[in-house]
Formats: sequence, C-alpha cells, structure tokens
Amino acid sequence: MGQIQAWIGGALAPVDAMDAHREGLRHRAVSIFVMDGEKLLLQKRSTHCLQAPGLWSNTCCSHPDWGERPETCARRRLREELGIDGLYPAHADRIEYRMDIGDGLIEHEVTDIYIAYAQRGLTVTPDPELVSETRWLSLYDLGAEVKRYPERFSRWLRFYMQEHVSRILPALIC
Repeated sequence: MGQIQAWIGGALAPVDAMDAHREGLRHRAVSIFVMDGEKLLLQKRSTHCLQAPGLWSNTCCSHPDWGERPETCARRRLREELGIDGLYPAHADRIEYRMDIGDGLIEHEVTDIYIAYAQRGLTVTPDPELVSETRWLSLYDLGAEVKRYPERFSRWLRFYMQEHVSRILPALIC
C-alpha cells in the first residue's frame, strides 16, 4: 500500500494507506461491482491481504493513489487484481462509512461505487497474491448467503448488501 488520498484539516493530502487505516482517517476509496445480468463477480481475498484475508468480497475495491482519479483507479484495480481489461465502469454512487474492520484497523471511507457489465467471454485472471478464488453469484443468492454466513464476507460487502444494495444496484433490484 502506498500514498492514498486522505482528508487532513479539511483538505486532501497524501497519506500512507496503513497509517490512514490505523488512525481511522477519512479517505477516498473505490468499490467495483462487475455484473453479468443479475450475477455479481465476487472475489475471495487472498490470505496474504492485510484487510479481510480469506473472505469473499465484491469484484474489487481499493484506494486511488495520490493524484489518481477514482475512475482511473477502478480500471487499474480491475486489471491488477483480476486481469480484467476493456471494461469501463460507470459511476453509480458515493457512500461514506466508518467501521472497525478488525486487527486495529478502521475504514473511514468516502467510496465511489462503480458498476461494469461483463461481456460474453470475459476473461478473469486473478493475481494469486491478491485473490484466491472468484465466482459469479446472483444478488438474491448473495443476499441469502450474507444473512446465513456473514463471517464468510468482508465487512464492507455485508454493509453494502444490508444497507445500500438498492442504491448501488437499483436497476437490478426488483
């Protein structure tokens, strides 16, 4: 993790990502949801990850580097984490939250949410240092799994599914 964009004294400043999480600083983030119809591409985070290791999460999420635009970060992280090129995620919403994510880390994120729609034959080639597994799951089945087995999912995905799914994915919710 490098320098991310955090608010210090009301202005954005470059801050080490781990310092931002240890101190609970309000900072920018992106969260991407790649859909194929009503199915969401999930990733199981590698056990090497510092945050939510071994847990299922949305397609990918990260923090824009210092000076990087959120939409550029979204495309970069799709490529780096999952080997996905050629998708152009659309901005869907912005959600701010603060939560303890364990191990003495606090997420206080202003998250730009992006949605991308998979095309037939989408190639997904995860980086094994970041992602141990991927799967496609319908939103209905995901909601049921999150309720039944919350410990299997990242805290932020549980939060999105429980509090904001109709804001994030309104066209897909009946």
